[in-house]
Order: sequence, then C-alpha cells, then structure tokens
Amino acid sequence: MMNVKNNKFALLLAASAVSLALTGCGGDDGNSGEDGNPGGPAANVVNVLNLDVTKVTYQDGMPTVKVFATNEEDLPVVGLIDLGVVAAQLTPQGATGAGNSAQWTRTARVSGADNYVDNKDGSYTFTLELSEYNVDMTQRYNVTAGGEGSTLADGVTSVPRTEMVEDFSGEGYEALYTKNIVSHETCTNCHAEGKPLTTRHSSYYTQETCATCHSSSMSTESQWNHLIHNIHNTAKTFEDKYGKEYTGEAAEALIQNNCKSCHVEPDADSGELAEWGNWSRVPTMETCTSCHTNIDFKAGKGHSQQNDNSNCIACHNASWTEELHTGDFAQTKTLIDSYGMNTSLVVNQDMTTTVTVSFVDASGEAVNASSLLPQIQRVEATTNVGPNNVKLGYYGKDSLNLVLNGQLNPAATITEAGAISYTTKALTFGATGEDADTAFTFTGLSLCSDKGEFVNCDTVAVDGNLDEDGYLVDAYYTGMKADLTFATLSGEAPSMRHVDSVNFNTCINCHGDSFEVHKGTHHPGFVMSEQLAQIVNGETIVGVDGCVACHTPDGTYAGGANKGALEMKLHKTHSQGDYAVIPGMNCDQCHNDFNFDAFKKKGALATASGTYTTPIAATCVSCHGYNMDSFKAHVEGQGALVNVTKEEATEAAQLETCFMCHNPSINDHTSVKM
Repeated sequence: MMNVKNNKFALLLAASAVSLALTGCGGDDGNSGEDGNPGGPAANVVNVLNLDVTKVTYQDGMPTVKVFATNEEDLPVVGLIDLGVVAAQLTPQGATGAGNSAQWTRTARVSGADNYVDNKDGSYTFTLELSEYNVDMTQRYNVTAGGEGSTLADGVTSVPRTEMVEDFSGEGYEALYTKNIVSHETCTNCHAEGKPLTTRHSSYYTQETCATCHSSSMSTESQWNHLIHNIHNTAKTFEDKYGKEYTGEAAEALIQNNCKSCHVEPDADSGELAEWGNWSRVPTMETCTSCHTNIDFKAGKGHSQQNDNSNCIACHNASWTEELHTGDFAQTKTLIDSYGMNTSLVVNQDMTTTVTVSFVDASGEAVNASSLLPQIQRVEATTNVGPNNVKLGYYGKDSLNLVLNGQLNPAATITEAGAISYTTKALTFGATGEDADTAFTFTGLSLCSDKGEFVNCDTVAVDGNLDEDGYLVDAYYTGMKADLTFATLSGEAPSMRHVDSVNFNTCINCHGDSFEVHKGTHHPGFVMSEQLAQIVNGETIVGVDGCVACHTPDGTYAGGANKGALEMKLHKTHSQGDYAVIPGMNCDQCHNDFNFDAFKKKGALATASGTYTTPIAATCVSCHGYNMDSFKAHVEGQGALVNVTKEEATEAAQLETCFMCHNPSINDHTSVKM
C-alpha cells in the first residue's frame, strides 16, 4: 500500500534547492524529455544497449515510466525480456534531523516482461506501485537489462548488460537536487568495466545501482554509505545470508584506506559530482562506524556520548576531517618526492660489475651519501644478466643491502664524490649481441621516517619497532623511487626488456602513485616512477621490467612452485580463480597492449617444483590452470611442453604455434583467427 506523504518538506526544499549538500553515492540527473522516435527497422544485432527514461507521469501518486532502448546504431531494440526498474525517493540532508545525511529510500522494484508493456517500437512502459511518495522529493529510476546469457524474445539475439539511473522531480521534470559522490568511472579504476562489481550480486555492474537498492529501507549495516566502506577495508568482517565472508583484505591492500582513492574531485567545469566532497563535509554516526568499529556513540565508548548527528560538524569540520583521513598519504608523497637516485653500472674485465648509487634532492642537487647515511633505512642493489630471458636465476643473482638501518655494509664504500659504490661477484655473460651480453641492476631505497618526517634510523630501529626477525617494521620507514640501469660486457648498446605491454600508469590507477611495491622485511618498497622509465618511440614509459632481477624464469625462492617468474606472478596475483583480487578482472585493466614478439626472446619458465614449461603456455597457465589435464592436452598439440625438464622446455621454447590460431587482444584475449 502506497503511503503518500504530506508536504512538510516543501518549504525546506524551496529554500535550499540551489545549495543543498547531500551525501551518498548516486547517478545522473534526468529530464522528462520527448519520446523516442519510433519507426524504421528494429535492431537485429545488439552489441551496445542504450537505455533512456524518456517520460515519467503520475496519476494518484502512481508513476508511469517510459523507457526507450536502442543499439549502437541508434536502432530501436524490440523484444527485451528482462528489463527491470528500481524506484527510489531522496530525502534531503537534514530533513529527518539536524546533521543527518540525505538518504535514498527504495520505493518499488520490478523486473521481467510481466511487469511492463513492450510497445514494439523500442519503447517500454512500466506502471509502478510505490511504497511511499512525496511530490516534493527527487524520484530516481534505476533501469537494468541484459547480461550474460540474456537474449531478446527471439531466444537468439544476445543482449549486453546495461544499467542506468535518471533522477526526476516528483512531477516528472528535472530534479532540483540529487546526490552524486563517487562516479562509476572511479570504480572501474579497479573493477572491470562490464563485469559484476561483486560475487554477491552477479548481475549488477554499477555502484549507482547498488546505492539505489542499498537504501534507508535496509538496516544501517546494509545501507550503501556504511556497507561500501566495510567491503573496502578490514575494520569489520561480516557474512552475507549465504555464509560468504567479506574481510576487505584485498581491497585494503589495493587502496590502503586512502579515502581519495574513491572520493575523487571532478574537473571544475564538468558539472558532475557536485557533492563529491560530502564525505568530509557531512559526517554521520552511520558512516563513521563503518570504519571506526570501536565506537559506540550512544554508549559513549570511544567517543563522547551522542544520540544523533546534530553536533558532529561542530568538531568534525570538512578541512579537519579531510586532513585526519588523508594527511598521512600527502605526507608520504611529499617524503617520496624529497630524494632520488642515480644508479650507474660498469662491467669489469673480470666479469664483476661495479654499481654506483648517487643521490639528489627534490631540486636535482647532489646529496652526499655520508650526510644522508644516518637516515637511510636500506639501499638494495640486485644485479642479474639478460633482461629478456634472465640467465642467472633467483639464486644466481647478486643482491646486497648496501645500507641497512643507517649502517654502511662493509662490502660497500662511499666515494670521494659522495656516492655509494659496490662491486658484485663475477657474473656469467653471453656473446656480443645476445641478450645475456647485458647486465642490469635494480636499485631500491628507503629512508627511516616517523610522523611524516625523515629521522635518523637509530631513533626508530629499536626494540619494539623490530619484528621477530629483527627487521624494522613498515611504519618506521618510507619506500622511495626505485632505479634501473644497464651495462654490457661488449661495450655495445644494452638489450632492454619491452615495457609496452604494461605501463605502470595502469597500476597507479588502482594502487595509487605512492604505492611502495614489496615494502616489507626483504625489500625497501619500490616506488616505480619516471626515474626508471624507458623512452619508447618518443614516449616515456614507466615499466615493471626491473622486477625480473628477482622474478626470473627460474622463479623466485620456491623455484617454480609459486610461479614466481614475472610473466606468471603478476597474473597469478591479479587474475580470477584462487588468486583473484577483484572479481571479473579484464586484461585491459593492466595491459595497454600485448607484445607477442617478446616471446621470441623468452625461454623455459619454471611452472612447478623442478619442472618447466614453454613460455607462451606457461604465461597462459598462470590464469588458466583450473583444468590442467585439458590445458596440457590442448597446448601440447600446438608444440608446447608442460612441466618437463628445463632442457626440454628450452629446446621447444620457439616451437609453440599458439598464435597461428589464437589472436588475443587486451579487449578479448579469447579471440581466434578465422
């Protein structure tokens, strides 16, 4: 039964329609536009489904909603059988009590052909029965259709997934106010475009859809402004009604509790996300307790006692709230940008190499290592041979902490010029012109820090700040910009690994520009930046090529057992299956291209303890390993060898014929040549 509310909010809305600041996550404004132009042929192919709410009218508080559907050629789409609409009403900020945020309330939800009329011209008509309706409030219509396995009424024509929201006034005209805090595009920095956002709801793809449904009609824990934070950090683990546990571990590892990973300010003239800053401007108990789980406001535990949100803003003003939540990240970025390294490498007559590391400040002026030494937590230099098909393996590389906790390693010296110098062991090189004629050194730097400032290491590397193995814990040092350098035995130009498959900018989209890769007991935390970039066809590309100093074809510390070669490790860590970070990840979220020619320089890759696989098959199995018998049978029919000796896989490395049929692209890695 619909509850038609009175107009107690009318004066409030009239007075504040221009300046209302609302909170939540929402979608687009809508207008009651003209009907679509029916006529002409209907679409017989739907590669793209466009949906639009063209008209909303009301009779006795009951809306009639007209939806128009077209394909990528703007042809009307007739025969949709799984259209759905969720209606919601927006209560403005402060309307239910001082300090309260704006809230969506779901008022109707229908789906399936029994709930609408297909007008056979591309338009569809819904008549909804609302649970409540106030003519003075913004009304939202969230329309969905299509998806995996969906077809038109003919049972043949596939229909891709589309979700959209449009907001209207209570009379079907342009909405006077709405709530737009986080954009769908921000979500797709990490989540795959065109894939479900969560395994919990396998058919919903946009956060606007989530926000419309997870509204004030649900419990506080299930409302979007509370739930969305829960699933992106580890503050509170919970189970859904199916017993699936949500820990937030993967999301927290990615965005590191940085509010600005999601709350991104739009371009000033975009006209979008007008309320993006409400995350700091409108603090409420309901939102704050999603992260600050040790607080019971009404009991006065962990916070002064309060029964409502009326006084929150008195203490938690916008600038202070933003500083508290993002200040540490800003400080870290400032520290990272304070110093840089210049690493050089020379191959000596006796096959040793000399690594020289010098330092510069933010202005590019040289910094003497002696003066910086007390603050240097670690300088790690790792040298290997053959950047495309690394020869020395994990245990054959040369790796040393030139500095650890402010102490210079006895094997290293500080030169008269103020640089740190170190000579490696003798390395094994290949002939002139071969990949193994090139040695390369990947260098990492970290400095001791505390409370946003660099400090001398002897003030923090003390009992209580060391782990059980005696290493300084992460909180007391900052990983800095890494460096990469090359040199050859022959004196010819060095061989360099390709960087045109994965540009580190795609990593930044999800991890942020201060991501300290591998920060922990074994490494300083490598910040990948322009300092180690290659220039390719005039373009500066920050790659991940330095990582192969350790992530070699022979794997890492466990050999092939953990699939540690870079070609496999990155897939194993990020892909679907047992190692999934985000459900439905696509290749194009990390890859900006595929460089198939790179395989011409690769050899055997360790894929299990003591055994190896030819390179193309090994790369594929790092994601497609769920049915090894089937996989092995398929690839060995194309010249590959799986889990054989290193010698066998090396001899067959250039005999794989996979690309004679397979033609993968970053948008469709399943593509084949017809």
